Amino acid sequence: MHVRKTLLIAASLLLSATAFSQPTSAPVLATSQPPADYESWPTTEGTTILSNFHFGSGETLPQLKLHYLTLGTKRYDKAGRVSNAVLLLHGTGGNAHSLLVPAFSNVLFAGTSPLDISKYYLILPDDIGHGDSSKPSDGLHAHFPAYDYDDMVRSQKMMLDEMKVDHLRLILGTSMGCMESFVWGETYPGFSDALASLACLPVPIAGRNRMMRHMAIQAIKQDPAWMDGEYKSQPAQGLRTALEMILIMGSSPLQMQKLAPTREEAEQYADKYLKQRTPVTDANDLIFALNASRNYDPGQHLDKITAPVLWINSADDYINPPELGIAEKMVKKMPNAHFILLPISDDTRGHGTHTVATVWLDFLANFMRDTEPKL
Repeated sequence: MHVRKTLLIAASLLLSATAFSQPTSAPVLATSQPPADYESWPTTEGTTILSNFHFGSGETLPQLKLHYLTLGTKRYDKAGRVSNAVLLLHGTGGNAHSLLVPAFSNVLFAGTSPLDISKYYLILPDDIGHGDSSKPSDGLHAHFPAYDYDDMVRSQKMMLDEMKVDHLRLILGTSMGCMESFVWGETYPGFSDALASLACLPVPIAGRNRMMRHMAIQAIKQDPAWMDGEYKSQPAQGLRTALEMILIMGSSPLQMQKLAPTREEAEQYADKYLKQRTPVTDANDLIFALNASRNYDPGQHLDKITAPVLWINSADDYINPPELGIAEKMVKKMPNAHFILLPISDDTRGHGTHTVATVWLDFLANFMRDTEPKL
């Protein structure tokens, strides 16, 4: 067992939000060094190759590679079914390592914690288009299949089949992973005992959310250096504009004001962020990741989600603002769902609150206890 010593795509975008290496840091999309205690988790690395994978767009890849990390040991019930597997799903622009940051993993994975690795078998996949799974920057560039969340969920299920995991104790998803959790619940009802959905809404991506994605995509495509996705060097100006929007969308006004209380500090922060992120973000990967939500719409079939659902958003989430009133309406369509809106506090981090586990730890602990299968 080992920990990969690669650079980390540390969380999020609108997106994925933020795996925070420091409690007051802003959303991170691109690569950063793994935190020091990254090494402490005994992860096992795996790869599944899915032959002739058919996408919802009608396109096919001869080989779809899905990379994943696991923690813990698989256990079985009396019927021989896997009883302790937990699927953890990252956000847009992240990867499996995004959920190993201390603010998330140190709170959830240790002994007596809700996802204690001595009790549970944790599975952390790199989604299609992310991490070490198949993605546009591998070589197909703009000709990579136009994947969506349905493709992601279907590929995850096929990956679990290859891993001989026939049941999940829990699916916990953050941001994009949150949206995938609703797709999971509808598409494979009964496969997981419970769903924990953090920082999303189960409705089509529209309004300001889609505007931001569209503008970020167009900023890249209208950069002359993009060259229809066959660029010789990254379209730096288009990427910069896209990342500027992502920084604002994923951040929290309260925390950003505390982090940069003067004009000089605010400008220095923004400049440093862009200087670090732009050179290590691939334009095609970002375009495809942002556009993967284009046909997401689980709202019409939420009644199919019969498993218990713990759904948590935060009131300072600029991407899923509470004033829309969507969550309170949609939660009623699921027979066993409970929605919690976290109030703005010194502990919340806007959209990235989904990765700051101390804020919602007690809710998850109670949820795991209440949904424990009866022997």
